Amino acid sequence: MSEDEFRAAMARLAAGVVLVTAYDPDDGPEGADVGMTATAFMSVSLEPPLTMVSVRDGSRMDELLERQPFWAASLLTEHQRQTAGRFAMKGRLSDRLLFRDLPHVRGEASGAPLVEGALATVECRTEQRVRAGDHTLVIGQVLAAGLPHAPDSGPLTYYRGRYHSLAKGGS
Repeated sequence: MSEDEFRAAMARLAAGVVLVTAYDPDDGPEGADVGMTATAFMSVSLEPPLTMVSVRDGSRMDELLERQPFWAASLLTEHQRQTAGRFAMKGRLSDRLLFRDLPHVRGEASGAPLVEGALATVECRTEQRVRAGDHTLVIGQVLAAGLPHAPDSGPLTYYRGRYHSLAKGGS
């Protein structure tokens, strides 16, 4: 099987879109917020409450989460496609530019940015990191969860290489 065949098969699995964020206190005198768009995010356990995100090895987020245990995920709405696209770009744009006009608040439990208007937010502390191919699975204990006000918004999903909205009233 080729990489392209595998990628094409997996593109047919619809996934929710989250913005994973963390605060890097060692980046300059004021520190810096770091973020990445992810579709490989899931709940793992209710007791204790655990989530997991898959992070590309060598990425800024991977390097940060290796030394910083606190992070957060904001579950994006169908109206937050631009935010998802901005943080999905390859390369290392200035994190200060990425967050400059993004409405967010600082999580009390994690210190990470939480996107205003998200469907839900979770703040985590890394419990375990597992290498898996060219990614690391970061399992986090949930320290706090929130349901920000997102009126009449459905989830943002990713399917066949594009962002989508779920039809209202679907079963």
